Amino acid sequence: MPAYQRILLKLSGEALAGGASFGIDASRVKALSREIADVAAAGVQVGVVVGGGNIFRGVAAAAQKMDRVTGDHMGMLATVINSLALSDALEQMGIATRVMSAIEMHQVAEPYIRRRAIRHLEKGRIAIFAAGTSNPYFSTDTAATLRALEIKADVIAKATRVDGVYDKDPLKFPEAVRYPEITYLEVLSQALGVMDATSIAMCRDNKLPIIVFNLNTTGNIMRMSMGEPVGTVIH
Repeated sequence: MPAYQRILLKLSGEALAGGASFGIDASRVKALSREIADVAAAGVQVGVVVGGGNIFRGVAAAAQKMDRVTGDHMGMLATVINSLALSDALEQMGIATRVMSAIEMHQVAEPYIRRRAIRHLEKGRIAIFAAGTSNPYFSTDTAATLRALEIKADVIAKATRVDGVYDKDPLKFPEAVRYPEITYLEVLSQALGVMDATSIAMCRDNKLPIIVFNLNTTGNIMRMSMGEPVGTVIH
């Protein structure tokens, strides 16, 4: 029995790159889509926000010399590419999806309209929210939080390379200690860098829990959706 009726899954762009430093790994996208499809088949309504780091990294050196607003808009467009890749993989599995973009581009995606997004979820479609918030200076973490609040998701599922929130980077410090649960205030005061401060503050103000878990462990999205203790709960 699912623990949540509706979740917002936040994926990094790097999750689609597989072992590569940038680009899209088709086999990785397919495996990820299968996990998301299984969760949807279990009766969970799934919204997805995916970052654009895997695409944007290829042009990051050039973007350093660009205006910040221009660079941010390039990053938003990168998330559209990833969203389309994820949508295509899911559709090939027979799962209905809708890519909804905050930047209007009618030929490739629906414009993001909150009530329409909720309707898609209620009909069992997977809604993939692209192009961030359409505003510069806001990260995809903040976009994910905004969409989660708008669609009234029960939780933000933040998929990462590590199995939760640690007191320091476990990839650099083997002695790092993992928190099974932690408060929003502790994350902010210790500057743990799980998500940016704006998104953590928004979740705190609206009492929206965050689950941080390891995406690289097969089946973790389903375990999280079923309420099994994976990763760290921020509440």
